[in-house]
Amino acid sequence: MEQVMKNFFLFMAKNKTLNRLAKKYGLALGASRFVAGATLDSALQVIHGLNAKGLMATMDHLGEFVYNEQEANDMADHCIAALEGMAREKLDCNLSLKLTSMGLDISKDLCLANMNRIMETAAALGIFVRIDMEDYAHLEDTLDIYKRLRQNYDNVGTVIQAYLYRSADDVQDLAQLKTNLRLVKGAYKESPEVAYPEKQDVDDNFKKLIRLQLENGCYAAVATHDEAIIDYTKQFVQKNNVPYDCFEFQMLYGIRSELQLRLVEEGYRVRVYVPYGNDWYGYFMRRLAERPANVAFVLKGMLKK
Repeated sequence: MEQVMKNFFLFMAKNKTLNRLAKKYGLALGASRFVAGATLDSALQVIHGLNAKGLMATMDHLGEFVYNEQEANDMADHCIAALEGMAREKLDCNLSLKLTSMGLDISKDLCLANMNRIMETAAALGIFVRIDMEDYAHLEDTLDIYKRLRQNYDNVGTVIQAYLYRSADDVQDLAQLKTNLRLVKGAYKESPEVAYPEKQDVDDNFKKLIRLQLENGCYAAVATHDEAIIDYTKQFVQKNNVPYDCFEFQMLYGIRSELQLRLVEEGYRVRVYVPYGNDWYGYFMRRLAERPANVAFVLKGMLKK
């Protein structure tokens, strides 16, 4: 049943008609639990609150279906405004973004031009930028653009997904650049030709990626709410004397907040992924797909309205 629900929400995430309706009617039906408002100011305010609790953050202006060059340029402009807002407010915060929102599906050159504009601002302000990983069809272009940016910028990293067969090889390849990686299980529907279909295999590979990244002396952002993976990471760093400033845990805004604070109290670095904006639909559907139990939270929120 859980797999059926997961497939349903992943299918719904790609529905462009529903995405347009979601933009029109705003953060309704429980999405506000996972999305920090529609505006940059609302997100900055949320991050102030997180920082006050000892939590770091990474901000993501949501947007997935970019249809023309002007929309891509506008998204890049918004990222630059977000960077300037973080610096102005003196927040402990990174920027996360998707290359499709920068125009990757329109033109690789357009995407790279927008990324260079963003990276110039981020470098000047001393802010780290994370290139999110999307579905398998975008993986090669994402890694290629990341490598091109690294020729000029050190303050940029990317993401590797544990459900893909190739991910251990990618971690090893990226170690040559001392890449700061966010390691995740993966949240897109992929073919069994490229991805592990069974959860246990994904979990085992996730642990392998954590081990490889830390053994390579590269910074690891372990992004999970799975306490078994968190416990594995704790045991590994203790056994191998890995300093606490060489890794961090990352979790999503609105999910397992009590666990986030507990890890901070234990002395670990914890960063919260804070999405915001009107284009929240695809992100929200994938959160429901990742953990169908989240549906209960949404229903409970609807009943309170």
